[in-house]
Parts: sequence; structure tokens; C-alpha cells
Amino acid sequence: MLKQVITQPDHYAPFLLSQGIQFGNLLFISGQAGAGDDGKIVDGGFAAQGEQAFLNLQRALQAGGSSLKDVIKVTIFVTDMGHFDDVVALRRRFFSAPYPADTIAEIKALYDPAAMIEIEAIAAIPQEGR
Repeated sequence: MLKQVITQPDHYAPFLLSQGIQFGNLLFISGQAGAGDDGKIVDGGFAAQGEQAFLNLQRALQAGGSSLKDVIKVTIFVTDMGHFDDVVALRRRFFSAPYPADTIAEIKALYDPAAMIEIEAIAAIPQEGR
């Protein structure tokens, strides 16, 4: 059975997307970009957007009963692979060993021309008594 994950604010609903979907003990989180609570991409360049994207990912995971430490796989999309070292620094800050499996891909554009990073994830939902 599928269960929708909803966060507040939810800027995904108008586009017929879910923040995430729970299936069994797995949580599938939609791409999280560097948008603030107002839905606009934050100022401050790649580092600020990356931090906000990870914070948005963290919020979506928590809404689904999971956390950053339970992430199994992430896919990180960037519009410039020149930020690879910045992505590694963000991973070091927000994840811990054992680090999740990861794909980092450079793409031409994201949903907003100002967006430079988007992160999607698959995470485990810890079971009580674990």
C-alpha cells in the first residue's frame, strides 16, 4: 500500500507530485531543490542552495518517519559539475558512515532556471525496537 508524505509548506501539490511516497519500509523522496519556505530558490549561490536542498530533504524524510542516517541511495543533480567538491562537502556535513549509495549527474537545467542542485533519495523507515 502506498502512503503519501506531505510537508508544510507543500509546493509540490500544484504540480501533481508527492514530496514522497512510503511503500512498506521504504521511503521514496522526490527531488528537493534549494527553495525556501516561500517556494523561491534561495540567494547565496551553490553553497546556500545545496544546504537548503539538504534541509528540505531532511524535512521530507522526517515527515515520512525516516532521517538522513537512514538514506540508502541519493541521486544528486547539478547544473555544473564544477561544484563536485561542494557536493562532497555537503555529503560530509549531512551524511555519516556508512554513506549512502550515490549518483551525481550534471544536467542542462532544473525546474527553475535559478536552481543549481536537486536531491532525490530512497530511505529506510526504522522499525520500532530497532
